[in-house]
Parts: sequence; structure tokens; C-alpha cells
Amino acid sequence: MSKKKKEIYLVLQNIRSLFNIGSIFRSADAFLVDKIYLCGYSGYPVDKQITKIAKTALGAEKTVPFEHYWQTASLIKKLKKQKIQIVTLELGKKAIPLQKFKPKFPLAIIVGNEVTGVTKNILKQTDKIIYIPMQGAKESLNVAIAVSIALYDINLKRK
Repeated sequence: MSKKKKEIYLVLQNIRSLFNIGSIFRSADAFLVDKIYLCGYSGYPVDKQITKIAKTALGAEKTVPFEHYWQTASLIKKLKKQKIQIVTLELGKKAIPLQKFKPKFPLAIIVGNEVTGVTKNILKQTDKIIYIPMQGAKESLNVAIAVSIALYDINLKRK
């Protein structure tokens, strides 16, 4: 009897850097993400943007399925109807450390803009908020690096 796959989705809200998006595609491929949802003004692999994304994705933009949604909120509603746990990787009062997070699958992880993070409206719609504890002077990581660390940790828990 085969086990049901424990699906992971990424939701990128207003990620400005195409290089960050390309790097996230590469990590998504490495950790078997089922789909990336590129929301708001996040770039996605089409026309002029594909060159910059492909430069860091190194082909992962062809192996990881993706969709573009203008409205993150409408995507969240759709995912919730499919009984997908919605988790945001963000700093906040209600956030729990990544290492203490016990994921339920299927799972969607939301990450936000490099400077402003995930919008308050979307934070209110998520089931949990998780964060990566920092040791140094800086309180956060580059979004692509943070996604990679979160995917690594959650992938270990998926097995």
C-alpha cells in the first residue's frame, strides 16, 4: 500500500526580485514542491522576465508547476476549500519558531515582499505564522534563503 503524497505549495506575494523568484524555483524543485503560486506583482516565467528568473532557477522554472494570481486572498479561499493548511513565514507576535511547527498536509507556505513582508489582510487569513529564529544582529533573511530553510525543515517532517 503506498502512502499518499504530502503536498507542499508555495505562495509568493509581491516578490519584486526576479532573481529571488528564480532561486525559490530552484529550492522548490530540490524539495519537491507541488506548485508555486506567484501572486500580485510577483514576476513569473514569461517573456522578458524569464531570462532573469531562468538565470538563477537553472531550469527549475520548467520542472515546477506554477500559476499567477493577482489576488492572493482569492487564492487563499480556493486553497482553504481544498482543505490545505495555510502557513505564513513571517515575523509576528503570534508566530511560532519553525523548529516547533508541526505541519499538516497538504500545506501552503506564504512568503511576502522582501521589505514589507506579507500583507496584514493575508496574515489574518492564515492558519499559523512561523518564523526562523535569528542569532545575529539582523532580524530576517533574504526571502529566497528563508524559503529554502523552511522547505528543508518541513521536508524533514514530511517523511
